[in-house]
Amino acid sequence: MTSTYGRGAAITAEGLPEWLDPVARASETIEPHQLSRFLPPDTGGRQSAVLILFGDGPKGPELLLLERAGTLRSHAGQPSFPGGALDPEDGDPAAGGLVRAALREAEEETGLDASGVQIFGVLPQLYIPVSGFVVTPVLGWWREPTPVGPVDAAETARVFTVPVSDLTDPENRATALHPSGHSGPAFQVGGALVWGFTAGVIDRILHYSGWELPWDRDRKVPLDWRA
Repeated sequence: MTSTYGRGAAITAEGLPEWLDPVARASETIEPHQLSRFLPPDTGGRQSAVLILFGDGPKGPELLLLERAGTLRSHAGQPSFPGGALDPEDGDPAAGGLVRAALREAEEETGLDASGVQIFGVLPQLYIPVSGFVVTPVLGWWREPTPVGPVDAAETARVFTVPVSDLTDPENRATALHPSGHSGPAFQVGGALVWGFTAGVIDRILHYSGWELPWDRDRKVPLDWRA
């Protein structure tokens, strides 16, 4: 099935590699509370979107991430998906604007060519209380990869890909402990510690796609108080 939301916002699962089928199927049925306990408020919050982009790499299926610049006011130095707030140019959020926002932000942050990205699903909206963002995770298949790297060093420190096999490896998994008392999944991959919102979404995708392997949830990683 294909849905079209204007230029750069068509959604279709047709022609995906077979290994992505479990993710596409999960995206059709997953409920908001299955992804996070932080759900959007009835009113308020800034509309935004992130691109969860899967590709084929030297070690098989991989995921595109970036590391935010250490000088940013929020989430400094933290690995994340490409993405950001909805702009007026993206259009109505209920008519494909959030998909366009995810692609536009990915282009602006990593330099990728969005015309080579196939959007195959959209997950339920989630909420990041610390920043007030209402986030729509957009699922993409990197059908025609292009070179990527930081476009603006003031915003992005680096752009990197992580093999899915590294994300599912139990040796790379841990529970992150925030000084506030909050705990959540974490991944020690790509020379970085992925935690917070990004790790939480990855964790749920692995789980509901049937890719998750048993891992030691008692392995703790303390976070810096500035995190």
